[in-house]
Amino acid sequence: MAAAEPVYSPTTVSETKSKKWLIVPTDNLDKVRCLIKVVEVLLSFVAFILEEVVTNCMSCSPLYFFEFVSCTAFLFTTLLLILLATTLHKRVGISCWPSLDFVYTALMAAFFFIASIVFASDNGGTDLENAAVAFGFLATVAFLVDAGWFVKTRGFPFKKTNQQAASNGGAPVAEAEKLNREQNEAD
Repeated sequence: MAAAEPVYSPTTVSETKSKKWLIVPTDNLDKVRCLIKVVEVLLSFVAFILEEVVTNCMSCSPLYFFEFVSCTAFLFTTLLLILLATTLHKRVGISCWPSLDFVYTALMAAFFFIASIVFASDNGGTDLENAAVAFGFLATVAFLVDAGWFVKTRGFPFKKTNQQAASNGGAPVAEAEKLNREQNEAD
């Protein structure tokens, strides 16, 4: 039997897959916003942990609302950060990431602000509760900065533009002759 020839010739180059899993900056997340989102995750987590360590509450509803908001902000912001900073966002099937990101960030800022005010106005005054409220307000500021930076760098995501850009950068030029005129003259 003849010796088997190799399948690949020396000129064939195998395709190497990129092992890079973190792809910041992307179309949806620049480096500054990625850093801001990391700060949001950390502040939300600290606010959540400080709230969880509280052992007694006189009126527990504000505490529970703050718990819900801080936990939701921590988990969803972490998920959003992972999705936008990796290639996973391409597999989810959502095409409106900028709008979703902006709406989520603005809503979290509003909810954190409301939860922090409610919890600050009705708590036992312990150091843990006051620290949780302080981190809640810091998280609110981080979410507001994120939304503001988004608008500054990318514009408002729901602004409709009615201008159609020409493909060559200039104004569109009307055609000199119509197709029907050529066909009628040929007959």
